[in-house]
Amino acid sequence: MGAFLDKPKTEKHNAHGAGNGLRYGLSSMQGWRVEMEDAHTAAVGIPRGLDDWSFFAVYDGHAGSRVANYCSSHLLEHITDNDDFRATEAPGSALEPTVENVKSGIRTGFLKIDEYMRNFADLRNGMDRSGSTAVAVLLSPNHVYFINCGDSRSVLYRSGQVCFSTQDHKPSNPREKERIQNAGGSVMIQRVNGSLAVSRALGDYDYKCVDGKGPTEQLVSPEPEVYEIVRADEDEFIILACDGIWDVMSNEELCEFVKYRLELTDDLEKVCNSVVDTCLHKGSRDNMSIVLVCFHNAPKVSEEAIKKDADLDKHLESRVEEIMTNAGEEGMPDLAHVMRILAAENIPHLPPGGGLAAKRSVIEEVYNRLNPHRESDGPETLLKYSIETNLPRL
Repeated sequence: MGAFLDKPKTEKHNAHGAGNGLRYGLSSMQGWRVEMEDAHTAAVGIPRGLDDWSFFAVYDGHAGSRVANYCSSHLLEHITDNDDFRATEAPGSALEPTVENVKSGIRTGFLKIDEYMRNFADLRNGMDRSGSTAVAVLLSPNHVYFINCGDSRSVLYRSGQVCFSTQDHKPSNPREKERIQNAGGSVMIQRVNGSLAVSRALGDYDYKCVDGKGPTEQLVSPEPEVYEIVRADEDEFIILACDGIWDVMSNEELCEFVKYRLELTDDLEKVCNSVVDTCLHKGSRDNMSIVLVCFHNAPKVSEEAIKKDADLDKHLESRVEEIMTNAGEEGMPDLAHVMRILAAENIPHLPPGGGLAAKRSVIEEVYNRLNPHRESDGPETLLKYSIETNLPRL
């Protein structure tokens, strides 16, 4: 299967925490890829006097994990320790930086870490050609700073709707394409020189060696876009995720799905796990990572929602039993066939954004119980029903 495994690795890395009026949970899963190249950062409280600030990030590595892993441990310090971020500090003081200091410090931090990593021996000698996207949020008591470099993405859910989303850096974007062409490159099949699918990233030094051009004028730029938004009581949650998630869910779909899950459980790790599982069942072939940051106004567990979800599970269990009982002379149907039948039905109250894919574990459990002597589903069958059942957007 080339760059893919024979079957997906579904073991997950989880973490959670709380502080500064926030709760967070995260989940990452290797999926179909031959390596896990994602990384993340979650810090409640920032060193050097910013105890009431927090920082969260997702890094989507490509061609290796070296850059993503280094950034996960060191990007924050490159941001907060540079002079631009701390410009208003007097000797011996711990004043909070201004909005402009923060934005300038973030940009400087990205450029500094990118130049610093260039000197790693394995990167300099071409033994490691890896790069990484970076999407992050830096939260002060009054502001949220959204930081993006690449095609991972972050969204803010406020007052029951998507309030803000970062914009993916794709080579075909007019502004990105102009920079690439000015550096002597081209955009083919929506990739930089027909190869790299992102136009901004950390690392990827093969695309940062055009003589006479500065670091932000190269084929691939390490410069982040930074947006500041004033925090509001109506803020509910922020999602940061790599493109393995966004490939199969839109901003609105993912936010609605997370809202639905938050009404069923306050365990943020479980909410994040359900996202990556559902995206796998929707056909994502990439590594998947998600960080969910909840404010005090996040959706709360609802007994009504729990009952409605339980009723849906019972309905699905009953339908699977009917389909398999009525199979007749054709013999026991495979799971893909069962999923196709259910996908064609108008089933009420399916999870918003997740649809039937979000209930595959319920369906599979009943199927396995009624067909204990089945042959194991191979990768073709797994892909068949994950992709086919996602064709009708439920």
